[in-house]
Amino acid sequence: MDWAGWALFGVVATAALTAAMITAQLAGLTRVDLPLILGSLVTEDPDRARVAGFFLHLLAGQGFALGYAATFALLGRATWWLGALLGVLHVGIALTVLLPLLPGVHPRMASARAGLSSTAVLEPPGLLALNYGMQTPLVTVVMHVLYGTLLGLLLQAR
Repeated sequence: MDWAGWALFGVVATAALTAAMITAQLAGLTRVDLPLILGSLVTEDPDRARVAGFFLHLLAGQGFALGYAATFALLGRATWWLGALLGVLHVGIALTVLLPLLPGVHPRMASARAGLSSTAVLEPPGLLALNYGMQTPLVTVVMHVLYGTLLGLLLQAR
């Protein structure tokens, strides 16, 4: 496995995923604002949070790209379809485990248990992130499958 390729292609795939998610939000396909959600973990200011969140998402994407690259290395090959399958696994965990747990650790996100006394400014995602719109799960699945496919293609070419 080309580990230098992983580092470069992880940034490329994550930047593409993040840009696509922002575009989907601006197009009204979803209300999820991942840079804001991640960045508001570290700052209250929404504008600064979006910038910080973009870089936090790049960092997290590098971690996931390392996992994809390690899986490709263990399997002895990288292909677009293996990347797509890993994307399905990745998004499945994100939508059913990571995002629903986020209100428990996010200082500015409401939770179902907080009730009216909450001063949180972010809505909790809920299961499958459905609180951010009915199309959010589909948009998120498509974007993560494309992320995995892109990583598979880029790492296969090396």
